[in-house]
Amino acid sequence: MASEPVARAVAEEVVRWGSMKQTGVSLRYMMEFGSCPTDRNLLLSAQFLQRELPIRIARRALELDSLPFGLSNKPAILKVRDWYLDSFRDIRYFPEVRSRNDELAFTQMIKMVKVRHNNVVPTIALGVQQLKNQMCRTRKVPFGFDEINEFLDRFYLSRIGIRMLIGQHVALHDPEPEPGVIGLINTRLSPIQVAQAACEDARSICLREYGSAPDINIYGDPNFTFPYVASHLHLMLLELVKNSLRAVQERYMNSDKDVPPVRIIVADGEEDVTIKVSDEGGGIARSGLPRIFTYLYSTAKNPPDLEGPNEGATMAGYGFGLPISRLYAQYFGGDLQIISMEGYGTDAYLHLSRLGDSEEPLP
Repeated sequence: MASEPVARAVAEEVVRWGSMKQTGVSLRYMMEFGSCPTDRNLLLSAQFLQRELPIRIARRALELDSLPFGLSNKPAILKVRDWYLDSFRDIRYFPEVRSRNDELAFTQMIKMVKVRHNNVVPTIALGVQQLKNQMCRTRKVPFGFDEINEFLDRFYLSRIGIRMLIGQHVALHDPEPEPGVIGLINTRLSPIQVAQAACEDARSICLREYGSAPDINIYGDPNFTFPYVASHLHLMLLELVKNSLRAVQERYMNSDKDVPPVRIIVADGEEDVTIKVSDEGGGIARSGLPRIFTYLYSTAKNPPDLEGPNEGATMAGYGFGLPISRLYAQYFGGDLQIISMEGYGTDAYLHLSRLGDSEEPLP
């Protein structure tokens, strides 16, 4: 436990760094800079991160301390805030990176920082759910919960950026990268292959939960590639396909009718690569559409209790999947749109910017 003067000094540093200006980077810049990971470039990258990461982390730590409706005092939120303060301390008080050995030690340290934050999403979700449950019990649910949703958008967008910067730097140390791979970025990524992998994962979860799973048909040019982060695309497609499989499965579970397949179409446009995930799972009521990108809203009949035991990946999450998937798309200049026809089905359009020039949004 830090002594009171030390804790006060750290708090003052957090306020000072949290007021500094962030520096955005683009996908294209990451590719160009990382295409030649010399010792000098890795040193420059570490020096940039040693300046940039404390600013981003401090901003989030300050925001975690000033949330509305008493959310900042929930145990889960306090735990996340402490992770951010620990990470700020680790990076801010690391000796100045000046040599190759310094850079290697710094890289090991930020790897551990990234691991520390692995469970931020479910932990924050638990805190928000605790607040929501408390407000439902006292019947003091604020209209719209808008402030919480705006905070979560900023918070998770920043988290994506922090993890991208750390992950990219760490991955540039791979002595034998796959052809066309620069750090986390695959310059020749096949969206069809990523879609196939995401579909296999989603169907296995569906099979485990329901005992069967609808078929999935994928359409598009199997030879088409473009530069993107494979892990980001997999995460977004897994979420969209899971939603579609669940909707179709639950609609046709007790029906004698043929179960219609989920369809995925990959289109290569001049500006965007667009992936449509289309289902005939009955759609979403028009009154529910404005809420699908808000946190803790789920179309599932029985969303999981976050305070209960965690049994691994499930078909129906806790209502964070869609809003976070949209943030991943927006991080590199894309977007996610949902169009639904109640009584029929839903089309999700995932737009991925192929220009690579747009700078990451800085909340």
